[in-house]
Amino acid sequence: MKWSVGIRAFSCALASAVLMPALLSSGASAEPEGTAQWTTDVRADEPVPKPPEHDSLVNDETLYPTAAQCGECHKQIYEEWSSSNHAYASISPMFHKFEQKFQELTQGTVGTFCVRCHQQAGTQLGEARESPLWARSQIAREGVSCITCHRVKEQYGKVNGERRIEPGKIFEPVYGSGEQSVIKDVIAKKDTYTVATSEGERGNQIHQGMIANDQITKSEFCVSCHQVAVNLGIKLEIVWDQYRDSPARKAGVTCQDCHMGKVPGQPKGYSTAPSAIVGGKEVNPGRRHANHRFIGPGYSIAHPGIFPHNPKAKDISIADWLMFDWRAGWGSTKFEDKVAAGKLKVTFPKRWSDALDREEAREIIDENLAKLDERDKLRKQVMENSSKIDGPFLDGSPTIGADLGFSYRIRNINTGHNLPSGSLGAQPQLWVNVALVDPDGQNIWESGYVDRNGDVADLHSLDVAAGTIATDQQLVHFQTKFLTTNVKGTEREMYLPVNFDIDPLPHLRPPGVPTTVLNHPPLVRMENHSLPPLGEKVAKYSVPGNLITKPGKYKLAFRMRSRAEPIYFMRFVGATKAMEQSMNERIMNIHSFAVDVDVKG
Repeated sequence: MKWSVGIRAFSCALASAVLMPALLSSGASAEPEGTAQWTTDVRADEPVPKPPEHDSLVNDETLYPTAAQCGECHKQIYEEWSSSNHAYASISPMFHKFEQKFQELTQGTVGTFCVRCHQQAGTQLGEARESPLWARSQIAREGVSCITCHRVKEQYGKVNGERRIEPGKIFEPVYGSGEQSVIKDVIAKKDTYTVATSEGERGNQIHQGMIANDQITKSEFCVSCHQVAVNLGIKLEIVWDQYRDSPARKAGVTCQDCHMGKVPGQPKGYSTAPSAIVGGKEVNPGRRHANHRFIGPGYSIAHPGIFPHNPKAKDISIADWLMFDWRAGWGSTKFEDKVAAGKLKVTFPKRWSDALDREEAREIIDENLAKLDERDKLRKQVMENSSKIDGPFLDGSPTIGADLGFSYRIRNINTGHNLPSGSLGAQPQLWVNVALVDPDGQNIWESGYVDRNGDVADLHSLDVAAGTIATDQQLVHFQTKFLTTNVKGTEREMYLPVNFDIDPLPHLRPPGVPTTVLNHPPLVRMENHSLPPLGEKVAKYSVPGNLITKPGKYKLAFRMRSRAEPIYFMRFVGATKAMEQSMNERIMNIHSFAVDVDVKG
């Protein structure tokens, strides 16, 4: 079996001049005991004291505690986070394919632009950009981990990933809302709770305190990674732009209220739960609980042994997991019975030659697949809670031989941002699929159909280009695309905001004038089809009369479909067939319903 996620993880070391002040401000000891104080006032005849060894501080993984460590006490939060898109940020094979393609097209000038959000701790640790995922530290593989938010003390308010984790061992204080914090009470009763607040002590290692930082409850805290523009000025992440002018912001509704509350996509308040469970005892029960699933429409296409994060899976290497053919049923009772009976001949890799190992791995796989299925339910909730469909509205009375006109009104009832929003560089898809079924159960007309690859039948479809299927002339979609002007002057849709031509190397051309003057960079712009907050679109359709040949009861079926990436884009960045399969398997259908239409003779 082949499972090639083609992962390339990326990162680079921060300059000493940038990181050293960070370490000093975090409380890390920069001055060996017994040496002179650092000073800029040094006499010429005096030796200049040496700074601490840089690499030993930069590469010290213990200064970046993992989510797995935090999960020892914060089990509920860890379980929620473990299947979230934040937890997926570093694992995602599609991210790595996308980022690598971007690096190639821009001759490597992008640098750590993408990974400083997706693998911020790994970036600060100085992990090499080209390191594969399996060669990285655990904290780097955790993506947007606990410390990515709870070890940030400054109010940066900047975009493009411009903020920094405060390095420090697990005993260092964390930053949070400070609401009803009782960490001091736990520390005062260390023996009762069996916790350790320094090296050498027995018990769960915990942070020594909580520092209140109310920015973590504000939407501005999210802007660093959720508002992103590439160097030529085109925006890949625009959710902050949408939110800051939205009714939600005017009403005081935050990003956290909808994405961390008890109702996915709606500001309906928060559930309650203990702050932690320490030594088997609930700490601060009844406290307001922020859901760390960070519910949104995204989903995983990684091997389910690798994601969601599962402590049971940590003893199996990523390389070994990628050799485990979970789709073939390895480790399942049905599969193993066939192997044992000699009815199935399989040559297993050495790591998976033992049936007991395969069965234990299958238990982890099944557990993780169940988590992904649960997340799919929440994905559907957040989408359906954010949109509303009215219709169909028929044009006149349906009659044999006459064109059947009808329409639907599609509304974005989310007050916070567009539908869809998020990363427009990766082009998340949301489209309408409508079909008319005749009295005999035959599908006689459809819009929003897909080709053999799973792509909608627009100009990016390979089947449309080959002439094997017709272009969907009535397609209604909400996908934002890039329009670029090539060197020779043509304007066309492109997968990335990069101008392609047969002669020069493709590259991003910086503007000669401020983008604020043109309202977009020269040679590239965005064709936006998404719905703004509380916006609506009337989707109009017409079924040709020659398809309606008999009287009776027809069914008019409607659904909207959501997919994280189009297949043509996945192929553009070099995704594998296994990645395409997983992407299509978890396409989500929302607002599915059908109505009867009586056609008269």
